Amino acid sequence: MAKRRLGRSELTFEPLVFGGNVLGWTLEEADAFRVLDAFLDAGFAAIDTADVYGRGKSETILGNWMKARGNRDKVLVFTKVGSDMGQGHRDLSARWIEQEVEASLKRLQTDVIDLYQTHWPDEATPQEETLGAYDRLVKAGKVRFIGASNFTAEMHAEALAISQANGYARYESEQPEYNLYAREIFEGPLQDFCVGNEIGVITYFSLAAGFLTGKYRSEADFGKSARGARMTRYLDAKGHRILAALDAVSARTGATPAELALAWLNAQPGVTAPIASATSIEQLQSLARGAQLQLSAADLKELTDAGR
Repeated sequence: MAKRRLGRSELTFEPLVFGGNVLGWTLEEADAFRVLDAFLDAGFAAIDTADVYGRGKSETILGNWMKARGNRDKVLVFTKVGSDMGQGHRDLSARWIEQEVEASLKRLQTDVIDLYQTHWPDEATPQEETLGAYDRLVKAGKVRFIGASNFTAEMHAEALAISQANGYARYESEQPEYNLYAREIFEGPLQDFCVGNEIGVITYFSLAAGFLTGKYRSEADFGKSARGARMTRYLDAKGHRILAALDAVSARTGATPAELALAWLNAQPGVTAPIASATSIEQLQSLARGAQLQLSAADLKELTDAGR
């Protein structure tokens, strides 16, 4: 697999990021260790988590795994700050960032975070304050690079101007919701800005919370997983068109719908890698195949048109 570079950073990795939101939620520690082992064994390195996932349990499991395996040098650790951690609001103040980075480093049992990301915008905190705090962490060696999540093109433009004016570290990545079904957030101004300014993109909800695996065809399927209740939004005319297109391309290629959905994402301009979760080794192996799959122009067009 060819590695891809994240923005203008020194981070390069294969086109799949493991979604750590399942750690401590639908994947407890013993099983998590086995799935994470398989992820590394398949040739991947980047794992995305957040301080808010399981109120720190996800970071704790990841940290325990790296310590038990002695593999910190083989893993790229991405985590996030700024979501509601019980204080009743999103917080990107310098005080909160300086406090939370220490908590994350402790849970992760590491001295440095490879990519530290703003989880959600905080309208109450000026971007100058947030970026200044991040820059101090980079200079102190606690964070290598910074990224954003759920930003608009305008927010990125403001942040980039502040970083350039002050000599601060700049956001090297954006993490948007993006998949075959949900395209309006990323496609357009945000995608154009990221491509034009070499900001890497790692997508979340890459499989639409599991809808794009094809296992949710009606309300009767909602009980198949803890995410089943989220499927209502996808079971409309567009969702059924996408499933039909995935079925058609699957019949021609032999790839599963999930593998096709990941391959489609990896073919989109600006996308560095999709984030996807697995709760079993079998699921992980399928994600790995999707990351290596290259679709024909005709297959890509059929999938793209179905999601319009």
